[in-house]
Amino acid sequence: MATKIRLQRHGRKGYAYYPIVIADSRAPRDGRFIERIGSYNPNTNPATISLNFDRALYWIEVGAQPTDTVRSILSKEGVMLMKHLRGGVKKGAFSEEEAQKKFDAWKAERQKALDSKKANINAKKAEDVKARLEAEMAVNKKKAEAIARKKAEAIAAQEAEAKAASEAENAEEAPAEEAAAE
Repeated sequence: MATKIRLQRHGRKGYAYYPIVIADSRAPRDGRFIERIGSYNPNTNPATISLNFDRALYWIEVGAQPTDTVRSILSKEGVMLMKHLRGGVKKGAFSEEEAQKKFDAWKAERQKALDSKKANINAKKAEDVKARLEAEMAVNKKKAEAIARKKAEAIAAQEAEAKAASEAENAEEAPAEEAAAE
């Protein structure tokens, strides 16, 4: 029986996530499987991968063939590197401790790169939020200036009306006073 390590599609349209399973190569994509060894969610940034490392390594070593996407996932998680290192130990190229040290160093470097990527993403999000806030503040300032200008024009118009009305009253009172004086 030819076994494959492949993805099953789950989730709704436009928002899929994928369990990583060991299945017979003749079984349907979303059908029967032997064992579930992890999951892959490409909807997060960066993509979320949970994997049972030991079981994945076991299946790779007994000859299960990963699909291209799963091979990429396993490489990113270090399963393929560990398989390679274990092959070197079997051949006597180096000891188990040296292989573990190399793997730990690779894992630390990978984690550092992943943390850096997450920090860059968070910094970019914060920068975008700040830029949007500044743009919104500029728009609000323009609106406030326009409203203040309209209020000032309305007050000036009321003062002009009041002044015109008082001048008209004064003009009416002046002939009345002249007529009273004569």
